[in-house]
Amino acid sequence: MDKDILSKGSDYWNIADVIKSVYTNEGSLATLLDFERVLDEMDLYAFKNWQLGELVEGPDIKKYTVSCIFMWPERLMPDPRGGRRLLSYDCEVLYKKTDLKIPVKIETRADYRPGTKKARLIEKTVWLVEITMPKALMNDIRQGSIELEGESIDFDDLDSAYEEDLDNEQYQDNAGNDEENQAPEQQAQVPQAPQGAI
Repeated sequence: MDKDILSKGSDYWNIADVIKSVYTNEGSLATLLDFERVLDEMDLYAFKNWQLGELVEGPDIKKYTVSCIFMWPERLMPDPRGGRRLLSYDCEVLYKKTDLKIPVKIETRADYRPGTKKARLIEKTVWLVEITMPKALMNDIRQGSIELEGESIDFDDLDSAYEEDLDNEQYQDNAGNDEENQAPEQQAQVPQAPQGAI
């Protein structure tokens, strides 16, 4: 990657500030929801570990694209086949392995940073994945979901449509047989053998 994927530094607390700013900004939150909706519609979460990713930066909104950066522990790298699935929709997917400072679990006094009440930081290796998505794709998916939500489905109409199709199929199946094409009252009735006669 050309740029530092975590432009504000590779510190857990900086990431927490980024996430907090997303949730306090209504526009960013709406964009992030649209971004996630595309990932869901593309069945990205069907691929191993993709559902475990944590947002660490973004959404970075530009004129034609939106970018987000997600993080995974080193041993839980997301399946690259999921990322490849996005490429055919003009998305760009970049992977980077890096170290991130994260706080340790506080169990003893030694777990505090000297002179503070904050946990000391240790470095962990993580995977970062930056996904850059065209705004046009986000709008297409969003519009499709709005249209679907706005529609009311009449199940009676749906049932009658299925019945009409079945009637048409039955008529087409019988079209080659003259005897079967006759009206029901013109068809000869075949007497049924009484039960137990055979």
